[in-house]
Amino acid sequence: MSSSAAPLVRGSALARPLDFSYPSNRVAAAGSAGAALLALAFGRPWAQAAGVGGAAFLAWATARELDPDHPVTANAALPVAAAVALLGGAGNPLAGLAVLSGVRLIAGTTGEPATSADHAGLLLQSLLAGASGERAAALLVGTAPLLTPGAHSTLPAVGALMPTLTRRAGFSWGSALLAASVLPLARTLTAAEEVTSACDRASRPVRAAEVQLARHAAVITLGAGLLSRRTRGLVPLAAALLTVAARRAGSRS
Repeated sequence: MSSSAAPLVRGSALARPLDFSYPSNRVAAAGSAGAALLALAFGRPWAQAAGVGGAAFLAWATARELDPDHPVTANAALPVAAAVALLGGAGNPLAGLAVLSGVRLIAGTTGEPATSADHAGLLLQSLLAGASGERAAALLVGTAPLLTPGAHSTLPAVGALMPTLTRRAGFSWGSALLAASVLPLARTLTAAEEVTSACDRASRPVRAAEVQLARHAAVITLGAGLLSRRTRGLVPLAAALLTVAARRAGSRS
């Protein structure tokens, strides 16, 4: 994972700034900006264009957590998410951010245990996602510490109980089809796989079992989003899972 990591940001299991000396990180920045500009060219308002660029970046970042050895999957997830967001609306960025934080903590790619500040941040993200109707994302980020060694805080899980205060449109056919295309590949996605990337801030490899658990949690979250018809906010997650599954299926053939 060090190939996507920036200089050390100690004391957090969540903070991972971009280091532009790595090609994949440059792809993320340029691709996200390009997706936003393309949306503007298609006549989308500035806010929607920013949402398209944000969805593209979140897909890239989520794939980096779920497939730390293979930046090519993140690079592929970026245009997939951008295309679906452009066609069906960018969705709710609160869901994408919550999912990213949840899978990052579960996968343990930084090598740091979650701090009290991390737990507070997870609680806030869970509260915001729940308040905006993104229940699946709120559950993932809220319960992530319960799935993480050394970070068994129940505090963030309280956010998943947040009642919906404002509900944005959560369904589009494009996002639903993208999510539905992933679920038949669940076995491929969640099968055990060796991981060799080093943690950002620990002198050890990322643990394969933790990455596998993050993939399980991600697939369950996507399924919950489909059942609740809240798929637009999960476009980055669906794009990331689809490209990871495609990479794994290709490597087996």
